[in-house]
Amino acid sequence: MILTVDVGNTRIKAAVFEGSSVLEYFVFEKNELEKRIEKILEKFPNCSDLVVASVGDVEKQSFLSFEKQLNVHFFTHEDIFPFHNKYATPKTLGIDRMILAAGATLQFPKQNRLVIDAGTCITYDFIDENDNYLGGAISPGLRLRYETLHNYTARLPLLTLDEPHSYIGDSTAQAIHSGVVNGFVYEIDGFIDEYRSNFSNFIIILTGGDAEFLAKRLKNTIFANSNFLLESLSQTYQYKIDND
Repeated sequence: MILTVDVGNTRIKAAVFEGSSVLEYFVFEKNELEKRIEKILEKFPNCSDLVVASVGDVEKQSFLSFEKQLNVHFFTHEDIFPFHNKYATPKTLGIDRMILAAGATLQFPKQNRLVIDAGTCITYDFIDENDNYLGGAISPGLRLRYETLHNYTARLPLLTLDEPHSYIGDSTAQAIHSGVVNGFVYEIDGFIDEYRSNFSNFIIILTGGDAEFLAKRLKNTIFANSNFLLESLSQTYQYKIDND
């Protein structure tokens, strides 16, 4: 069994895998890390490996305290990945984006793949059908857009994600919801259209915390899986073991 852990900018997600099967998913706050991992290992004592991808500010020692119980592996740029990294600044490419690219490469061979991760930030990562990682884009996620409108204006309220009643906002609150949500959807569809116009044999993978909210609003056909990063972690770790 493998315990995969994704340390994001806001929360931690984890999953226990036996082979390619997911036994259980978990979501918790960063200050709960050690206590929650202890409980997971109590429930799944046959876990042999703890595999971590981190872009958040959690100390490695929090994970290393479990080294006596199981093998702990932190993915880094030095690991083996199933794609050719053509990024102009490869060492600055986030490990989370590399894991997503690896999962897309392994799960959808010989296709052009666009991975869209809708979380704190929204990231776009493109891997061509020859397994070349070419890059993508980064922009603010839904929550950041709401917070930015509030933090950088004098009077706009801080709202939380809600379905806009119409694209024509008939109040300040509805205007904000329309601008944030519809603008976000138009952005994603615009990127997808641009990629589609340049590449055939194409698949779009939508993941991240806001994936389910967005999936039914996009005009383009996509493969939506909010836990794609955790699954990709497990697959990339197995790829590493097989190719070391």
